[in-house]
Parts: sequence; C-alpha cells; structure tokens
Amino acid sequence: MLFDTHAHLNDTQFNEDLEEVIARAQNEGVTNMVIVGFDRPTINRAMELVETYDFMYACVGWHPVDAIDMTDEDLQWIEELAVHPKVVAIGEMGLDYHWDKSPKDIQKDVFRKQIRLAKKVKLPIVIHNREATADIVEILKEEGAEEVGGIMHCFSGSPEVAIECVKMNFYISLGGPVTFKNAKKPKEVAAEIPLDKLLIETDCPYLAPHPYRGKRNEPGYVKLVAMEIAEIKGLTFEQVAEATTRNAKKCFAIK
Repeated sequence: MLFDTHAHLNDTQFNEDLEEVIARAQNEGVTNMVIVGFDRPTINRAMELVETYDFMYACVGWHPVDAIDMTDEDLQWIEELAVHPKVVAIGEMGLDYHWDKSPKDIQKDVFRKQIRLAKKVKLPIVIHNREATADIVEILKEEGAEEVGGIMHCFSGSPEVAIECVKMNFYISLGGPVTFKNAKKPKEVAAEIPLDKLLIETDCPYLAPHPYRGKRNEPGYVKLVAMEIAEIKGLTFEQVAEATTRNAKKCFAIK
C-alpha cells in the first residue's frame, strides 16, 4: 500500500501513455494518489481523472507563479469544486520567489485568500514553497492555517523549519530529492521528523528519484522514496508504506 500524495497525471506529458503509467504504479503497490490542479486547465483535467478512477482524489487551487492571473471568479470556482466528494485539499498554494512572473505582494494576497477559503470549506491545504520559507511560515501563522493544517509539499527546508511546521498541524511530504546522494537536508528531515508526520509523493512528472533523475517521473516511483526513508530511519519498507498511507488518509479525511 503506497499513497502518492502529489501527482500531476493531469500534465500533458502523460497524454500518450496514461493507462500504462497507472498500470505500472499499481504493479508497484500504489493504491491511492492525489492529482493536483493549479490553474483552470489542470484543475479541469484533475476533475476528469478523479471521476474516472476511483483510487484518485483531487487537490484544487492556484499556483503562486500564476497568482497574477487568478480572478475572483477563479476563487469562487475553486470554492464550488471544494464540495465535490473527491476534492480532498486546497492547493497547491504558497509562494515562489524563484520565478518573477507574479509580484510578491500579489502572491501573498492570493495565498492568504486561499487559506481563508480552505478554512471556510474545512479542507487541508497543500503548500508550494520555493525560496520563500520565512514569508510562508509567517503567513501560515498570521492566517491561523493550523485550524485546517495540511502538507508541506516536496519539503526542501531544514529539520528545524519542518518541526515548526509540524507544530502548526502540517505533515512533511518528501519526494524524489530525498533519494539524491547530495540531498543533505531532505535526508536529515527524514531522519528527524516522526514517521506519523511524514508523507511521500512524486510530484510527477517532475523530480524523478534516483536512478531516474532527469527523466519523467511517475507515481510508481514513489516506492523508491519510501524505500529511502525506510533505510534512513532503520525501518522496513512495509512500515514506511503502511504509516505514510495511514497518514495520508488521515490528512485527507479518506475513509
């Protein structure tokens, strides 16, 4: 039992061979996955997928890179989708200071609006953070995000920041980078954060784990993330798979 908590099977890179990708994932023991939509096209495709496959769930929100494009109508639409039985989280949302498409003040405003929406619809939030840790932590605290909690997606920060996020009712999700030989911080986080606060993900088609680094990622590769965490923690693969699946179902309120 493996749960890929963050997959973009709604990406056009999977248009040609989606069925084969899903079959490979199931062969590796992936029983559930959350498909993340972050703008109009990807949200629409995510909803199509979750209505087609019973083991898929959706997370819907607006990506910080595209914050400048989000309208009040988009936010209203996300709120309407939130009542769908297979929508389990709002996101991915947050701040991204690597790309400069959306000014920081607009990113912050859109981030705050989505946190408030999540609190209104009582769903957890999925956080995208790139080079913006201090501002993200500050906004989560100011907006009372602890009320709904959620996931620090593809976490790349320090163990100290991870612990701070755990105290705010967030799970720490690790992906392909934890398997990279030079990935010091993710390995430290895997070692220090309690197993009951860890999740696993692929973020496919991005961030493929070793030995597929640089290639297209896919949900079946989440097994490699679980195996690496097991090795770091001195646990069995089965222990990590079972615990992270249980954590995901608890976070997303999946029976």
